[in-house]
Amino acid sequence: MLLLTLGGCASQHPSAPNNASSPEYNYVIGPGDTLSIVVWRNPELSMGVPVRPDGKITTPLVEDLPAMGKDSTTLARDIEKALSKFIRDPIVTVIVTGFVGPYSQQIRVVGEAAKPQVLAYKQKMTLLDVMIAVGGITDFADGNHATILRTSEGGKQYTVRLKDLIRRGDVSANAEVKPGDVLIIPQGWF
Repeated sequence: MLLLTLGGCASQHPSAPNNASSPEYNYVIGPGDTLSIVVWRNPELSMGVPVRPDGKITTPLVEDLPAMGKDSTTLARDIEKALSKFIRDPIVTVIVTGFVGPYSQQIRVVGEAAKPQVLAYKQKMTLLDVMIAVGGITDFADGNHATILRTSEGGKQYTVRLKDLIRRGDVSANAEVKPGDVLIIPQGWF
């Protein structure tokens, strides 16, 4: 009977793959990002601007330009196009200086983390990076039954061994996260 009970506690999700990052990943701008816009030979048009919650930016001569979901080069070309109505052959550079990213690419940590929160995704980010950012797991966490909900794969879930990674230093339990992952850390029974 004890074996049946313990067998029922085993996870029905596969282990998370160690490598998940994609070499063709490009950062896209999201609400809350801070941008530095430089217009060559026009310092009065160059400035730092935040991306508003609606995903748009406003700069001198350019109002309500959509920025969310674009990379910095695409946004620079859009600004050049808008500015070309006012100045001849504008050359614009956009630099992302404060990273938040679009909501769909943020990493969410819920449950028995010391500080559950939302994190900006970074290329090659691992579970260890996420655990350091959230301060580890609580004493009540069932870290070896935590799961990653991978939204980029249609909601597929993977089991991860956070307790082994954090408390035992087992680096084989470390795995890369993907944009949009949700790390769910359940509470333990005892």
